[in-house]
Amino acid sequence: MLQFESPAISFKNVTKTFGNHTILNNLSFDIPKGKITTILGFSGAGKSTMMKHILGLLTPSVGTVEVLGNNLAEMTSLQLREFRKNYGMLFQYAALFDSFTAHGNVAFPLVEFTKMSKEQIDERVKELLLSVGLKEESHFKLPSELSGGMRKRVGLARALALSPQIMLYDEPTTGLDPITTKMVNELIVETSVNHKEIGLTSIIISHDIKATLEISDFIAFLDRGNIVEYLPAKEFKNSSNPLVQEFVNL
Repeated sequence: MLQFESPAISFKNVTKTFGNHTILNNLSFDIPKGKITTILGFSGAGKSTMMKHILGLLTPSVGTVEVLGNNLAEMTSLQLREFRKNYGMLFQYAALFDSFTAHGNVAFPLVEFTKMSKEQIDERVKELLLSVGLKEESHFKLPSELSGGMRKRVGLARALALSPQIMLYDEPTTGLDPITTKMVNELIVETSVNHKEIGLTSIIISHDIKATLEISDFIAFLDRGNIVEYLPAKEFKNSSNPLVQEFVNL
């Protein structure tokens, strides 16, 4: 199993049970800072549960989860709320507020969590939307007036609003056409490169093996609550693990 000095996220002997059902099973796993790490696995493997532990939405039944050196289970709800400013999240279908424009969606976390003036927020929002490739003519359109790819851009700009140290991508290309899928994958890489100075850590939950091999630095394969393979992306497709080969060749 790969290990890293001062990882961004560290699962240490984590087990999570719901009644008699074990979702994560003695999971020990590090995610490196400043890299793109993708978590692959068949449906029901525990990927969503793992992400909820990273966000502090769930706590382990046994073991610890440390994020940026902090044990999330030891934080109060108020401390967790403050700590979550370190995260950005791009949801599967962007999850924009329907009644807010693109500008309003990106402004939302800045209004809620900062003391910036309206002028400062407007400037920051414009900068963010342009940085993800959304042209000014679309900044004040509603989500219903934007294409799927544009909504993803707005969702990413909103996720980056508070300058997070960790970006989480939940099935970012599900339901998108091949051209938009390529655009989103390029955007993930550009975001990682553009925020290299702060060591932005990117974590992707995905079923898209082709894109995963192209854009990831490291790939982990989760099966029945445990990591059964964890390799640099360049080595992953040559894994001798039969489960990995089954997934790669689907």
